Amino acid sequence: MSKTKMKYVCQNCGYESPKWLGKCLDCGAWNSFVEEITATAQKPGTLDISSQSTPQKLKDILFDVEERYSTGMGELDIVLGGGVVRGSLILVGGDPGIGKSTLLLQVADNLGNQNRKVLYVSGEESIKQTKLRASRLSADSDMLFIVAENNLERIKHHVDALKPDVLVVDSIQTVYGSEVTSAPGSVSQVREATNQFMNLSKKNGISTFLVGHVTKSGSIAGPKVLEHMVDTVLYFEGEGHNLFRILRAVKNRFGSTNEIGIFEMTGQGLKEVDNPSKIFLSGSSNREAGSVVIPTIEGTRTVLVEMQCLVSQTNFNMPRRMAVGIDYNKLVLLIAVLEKKVGMVLYNQDVYINVVGGMNIDEPAADLAIVTAIASSFKERRFPEDMVVLGEVGLTGEIRAVNQVQQRINEAAKMGFKKALIPSANLEGLNRPKEMHVVGMKHVEEVFNYFF
Repeated sequence: MSKTKMKYVCQNCGYESPKWLGKCLDCGAWNSFVEEITATAQKPGTLDISSQSTPQKLKDILFDVEERYSTGMGELDIVLGGGVVRGSLILVGGDPGIGKSTLLLQVADNLGNQNRKVLYVSGEESIKQTKLRASRLSADSDMLFIVAENNLERIKHHVDALKPDVLVVDSIQTVYGSEVTSAPGSVSQVREATNQFMNLSKKNGISTFLVGHVTKSGSIAGPKVLEHMVDTVLYFEGEGHNLFRILRAVKNRFGSTNEIGIFEMTGQGLKEVDNPSKIFLSGSSNREAGSVVIPTIEGTRTVLVEMQCLVSQTNFNMPRRMAVGIDYNKLVLLIAVLEKKVGMVLYNQDVYINVVGGMNIDEPAADLAIVTAIASSFKERRFPEDMVVLGEVGLTGEIRAVNQVQQRINEAAKMGFKKALIPSANLEGLNRPKEMHVVGMKHVEEVFNYFF
């Protein structure tokens, strides 16, 4: 026999409490506790220790390289580390309407065209709604099966009967199990459903894609353990008014976590962007003062990004500092360096920084580009249009070396740039591309004497 008991679970982090709390003691969220009923065994059974698992020496374990296959979308394959690993569990998160369902339906159709049996489980839309989207995307593979279902037990029955190679669940927050008494989307339901799909995926070698909703803060809705259970976590980023979407891996057990994939949203679905650098450059042949181009590294690829700055006289007692695409604290720090080491008066100036195309840059190599963009706008002098800038700036104004300079310079030369401003420490051993003039600097003061 079993008995039931009540508990309260924080829907933000999964913290459990025997009584209701206004504020979660773990994550600090307010009014996030929901009452749930759990069944507990009155007397625990005897553990069967005639196990099938046996400790082995690490050096004696033999294994084959994980089997991978292409999704039919090169950008997604890059983010996944070379394709989908058989038996892997992949979580795809993003804002509503960003294109998660569109992406996975296109992937399901591509895999179906490769003679891989795919089961697409729609928990939010009817079969007719899914068919309408599929018609728009021209998805008509004979190996693609669709079912509208929320019940976990029925989904497992369909998987056992169909035996698919790939399973897509849209979305994990809508799936519920009969054994868990809480409502769909609760911490207990999401955790149980993910655990069941993980066991199903590993046992049968099914590659499983789970769609996850995000909270207002941009994180995956549900307990943090959800991201720990899966093999790969992908975030789909972009603005609703922007045609371009960025797919970023924040966790990947089978590849790099710094890779990004670039897609363009069209009337026929998502299309891959072969040359990401083009979308992050404004396209203007005559860039104004305050515009600088930086070759940034995203995973294994180099992307040229345009950074724009606007410095204007403030109308307030406290000047405004606004940063879009870079860290706000980094902007404040570099402004202090300019005021202290170069003598630039910015205490009465508003400073706005924006990275074109919605890109986020968090590497130190962007420091020198930020400094030169601020100086260019403040002095009202255009920076050379055919020059890229990279380098880390220290608190004393020195320009420090950065990594993968050769790769950055080669990409800039491929895009038609003729000049590059880099740290002097990176000049040694650098193989300059033909017709590329490279300038090395040691201090920000040298940059100002040279350009401004």
